[in-house]
Amino acid sequence: RSMLLGTSVICAFVPLAYSFLSNAALRRSFVRNMMANSNAFYSSRSLTPHFGIEALDIDLNNIDLTDSQFISRLKQDLVQHRAILFRNQNLSGQRQVDISNKLGKIESTFYKHPRSPHPCIFRVSNDEAEGCTRVGRSGWHIDGTFQRKPFMYQTMYFPSVAEGGDTYFVPLKELYDSFTEEERRDLSKLWMVTGRREAPVHPLVYRHPFRANEEETMLFHCGRPFVSGWYRDTNDGDADDANLVNGVDTSRMMDSSTIQDRLTAQIESKLDEIGIRMKWEAGDFLICDNLGLAHYASEGTQACSDGVGLRLLHRTTIVGGEETVPIKPDGRGSFTLR
Repeated sequence: RSMLLGTSVICAFVPLAYSFLSNAALRRSFVRNMMANSNAFYSSRSLTPHFGIEALDIDLNNIDLTDSQFISRLKQDLVQHRAILFRNQNLSGQRQVDISNKLGKIESTFYKHPRSPHPCIFRVSNDEAEGCTRVGRSGWHIDGTFQRKPFMYQTMYFPSVAEGGDTYFVPLKELYDSFTEEERRDLSKLWMVTGRREAPVHPLVYRHPFRANEEETMLFHCGRPFVSGWYRDTNDGDADDANLVNGVDTSRMMDSSTIQDRLTAQIESKLDEIGIRMKWEAGDFLICDNLGLAHYASEGTQACSDGVGLRLLHRTTIVGGEETVPIKPDGRGSFTLR
């Protein structure tokens, strides 16, 4: 009886989207994983059956950031779980920046809102007097697609939340696996043309730089302004050699919306099966693997603050080394035409 009671308490933490799972074995596995695991710094429980953990019993203000074992623990958990959620935190802008810099190098490519607590923090809100608005609403994406090295990690801290101001996340390996074999073969031949800033051309499907077994992940932005079009691998020998780069025929560009709409439709059909609609609480601090998860800000993130409350998001974006340049299993990687 006590085991049943314990299981019911554990299941109370399962996100609504996962209150039912079609596979009984997956249900049992998820309940087992929900039970707290622990290391020297925090215990944890699963956020979803596929990715993410919530770190328990830790105040990040009390952690010595010079402790290499703690930073190593964070990085190991990010590789394994792709997202770590810390609840009930009270972080200054400087503390968030300090944590971020221990994971890599912060790269700030955004508008510096005057209310931001630190020059390296992107402040987002549903009130333009408090932060930048309409952020993350153009389409499903990973951050930094306009760079040769997309952002490795991002951190998100919520000093204040709005009712309905959810962020949706979907794991990219599982998204790719959700397509049919024929669809995966087709997707693996596509390259996204960004046409912005550094203007890189990225493979849609490539090897995740850190996860085991050369796991495949995806790189895309479904916001219309962020993609000029798509190239495709060519094997037909018809392309002019002057237009061939990395085996890609750069003289033939597909319309951007064709693939963006296809990806969006697949994500929306699979979100409640493999992803999560994250309902934030004030004090939430998330570190996520930007190369392993795509995200999208829900419509509620822009609801008027008078009706739903003030939404404040402090975000940092972190770049890695050359190993984070997207590389396909055959060795071909992102390139530029300039």
